[in-house]
Amino acid sequence: MKKLLATTCLAVGLIGFGGAANAACGDVTIASMNWQSAEVLASLDKFILNEGYGCKAEIIVGDTVPTITSMVEKGAPDLAPEGWVDLLPDVVKRGLDDGKLIGAATALSDGAVQGWWIPKYIADAHPDIKTIDDALKHPELFPDPEDASKGAVHNGPQGWGGTVVTAQLFKAYGGEAAKFTLIDTGSAAGLDGSIAKAYERKQGWVGYYWAPTALLGKYEMVKLEHGVPYDAAEWKRCNTVAECPDPKKNDWPKDTVKTLVAKPFSEKAGPEVMDYLNKRAWTNATVNKLMAWMTDNQASGDDGAKHFLKENEDLWSKWVSPEAAEKIKAAL
Repeated sequence: MKKLLATTCLAVGLIGFGGAANAACGDVTIASMNWQSAEVLASLDKFILNEGYGCKAEIIVGDTVPTITSMVEKGAPDLAPEGWVDLLPDVVKRGLDDGKLIGAATALSDGAVQGWWIPKYIADAHPDIKTIDDALKHPELFPDPEDASKGAVHNGPQGWGGTVVTAQLFKAYGGEAAKFTLIDTGSAAGLDGSIAKAYERKQGWVGYYWAPTALLGKYEMVKLEHGVPYDAAEWKRCNTVAECPDPKKNDWPKDTVKTLVAKPFSEKAGPEVMDYLNKRAWTNATVNKLMAWMTDNQASGDDGAKHFLKENEDLWSKWVSPEAAEKIKAAL
């Protein structure tokens, strides 16, 4: 859902006074989630809004659950560039229905993938393992690093929506009864490190991950099938609710990744800024390539944003006004 919340009269006035449009933007808080694609997109928005539209944007640290919840309940932060809305369907729907949130561009235009993955060398060696149920039949192939008599499913850190879903699926598929332990990897780095360590030793690994990511470009992984069709009602009722006691097996849908804007900011930002936020979108292939460059060069989100802008003018120039494009190019 795309909305420009400026009135027709305001829009006409701002067309004639570009400086007024920039001034209207003012201070902006942008939530940077603690994974690479969200970090670089937040940095990209910061650069474009500051240099192209005269905003005073700053990055704040965020995570899916607390950030989106805060935007709905408190109207802050102003902008979540990479909002994985399917992880908090009820909260996002309430925010949109109540007019607390504005849904801007679908940030990842071809959607995002989450689920449980195993290394390709395990999949190749054991072609019978195609589903989560198949994997849970073999705790010996995915040993718990603390107790070799059990298998381990590696989960993400607290605060991630995907961590909640993985914990619920672990219950639904009977992970504990299958002699598996659900491991809290503690952080994004801890999760990545567990995959890298398994790959270096050619050991078994199963757990939560997502695409697009640079890591899955480096370490070839195979996503396990869920063995059941997607049930949207059950997903909302229990698979995404940490306190729900009776989750059922379910497929993990391809996620819609949208840019979410807090209502107060959408009203003060001006039509040109909202037009940018409604257009700015990229594909998995674009993001994977950028993240691979960032990883190889140990680049920050700010570095990645500048690299993208220098290398992809044909893409980003379609998102912004001609005047903003000239200012952005001059600032690089």
